Amino acid sequence: MPPHRPRVQRPATPHRDLTATPHRDIARDTSPRLPASAAATRSIATVRGARGWVALGRDLAIDLGTANTLVYERGRGVVLDEPSVVAVEAGTSRLLAAGTRAKEMLGRTPGNVRAVRPLQDGVISDADITERMLRYFVDQVRPSRLVRPRMVVCVPSEVTGVERRALEDAAVRCGARRVYVIEEPMAAAIGAGLPVNETSASMVVDIGGGTTDVAVISLGGIVTSRSVRVGGDEIDEAVIAHVKSEYSLLLGERSAEDIKVRAGSAFPLREETSTRVRGRDLVTGLPKTVTISSAEVRRAIEGPVLQVVELVRATLDVCPPELAGDVLDNGITLTGGGALLRGLDERMRHELGVPVRVADDPLRSVVLGSGRCVDEFATLERVLVDTRRL
Repeated sequence: MPPHRPRVQRPATPHRDLTATPHRDIARDTSPRLPASAAATRSIATVRGARGWVALGRDLAIDLGTANTLVYERGRGVVLDEPSVVAVEAGTSRLLAAGTRAKEMLGRTPGNVRAVRPLQDGVISDADITERMLRYFVDQVRPSRLVRPRMVVCVPSEVTGVERRALEDAAVRCGARRVYVIEEPMAAAIGAGLPVNETSASMVVDIGGGTTDVAVISLGGIVTSRSVRVGGDEIDEAVIAHVKSEYSLLLGERSAEDIKVRAGSAFPLREETSTRVRGRDLVTGLPKTVTISSAEVRRAIEGPVLQVVELVRATLDVCPPELAGDVLDNGITLTGGGALLRGLDERMRHELGVPVRVADDPLRSVVLGSGRCVDEFATLERVLVDTRRL
């Protein structure tokens, strides 16, 4: 019988909790420690990307304009600036292109492709195509599919209830958690840096592609406003009509816009310019080139320009006396693409006797103003209209 071997008592191994946080060397680990609630919030609301933690469901501000669509993302600024043009397949309306690529197709498409502008005069004219275009743009910048963002949508000041509802529905169908509406003059004033919350009045003229909005703003609200459906598109049409009547030359939309940019003006220039125009001769049917001067273009666009000036005059006529004095001191601020028309500020200053200036970034004033509402939501919430559709 083998001798008895005494049992060796091994030291007890402490139980290891597999759910506990791994040990970290405090001397080497410099990453910040978060409370349990903050860590849980971060795990839901953020993801780890190549550049660090990226927030999900960032709120968006959208300027859905007749000529261009701009998108502002909270914390990132303007992330998209594309023309409001869509190319669809004829018959099926399948989306082929949108934005800059679609604008290049205007007047150049074959029979089975249509390049269209789904917005006219600042409002939706084709709801289905507008929704597809907006969904395409939002998908380009949307940081997450998990959390739906809040959206701030800009609308003209005198838009009807039906037209406003169409914009709200388009935003909701594109994935908005909640839709807020801001009037374009208010957004333009905020984007131009005007003191909208002070007692002193500020006057803004927003000249877009399809509409022109004029508003006097004081104490965070619009005191008086006027709107007319005249903008850059009407100026282009005036150029097309003039060249057609004077030279029997048929122009396209892009050619008319090039003439407006190169030779357009609202007030006599120190040095008049000229530009060459190419189009189709209505008499012979052959391509033809003519030269048109800036003075001739100025006469051609006199009608739309005069309508804008008279709209500003009518708004000043109904402005309260105290605020009219503020406007005389502070002046008028021009925003929108139409503000880039040469000599427009001098024309208004000459006819109205009020100081006029152009905003620093007139093309983006509206989206920058609505984007500031997204960044400073708690401060500027009162200038927004909550649709509460959800």
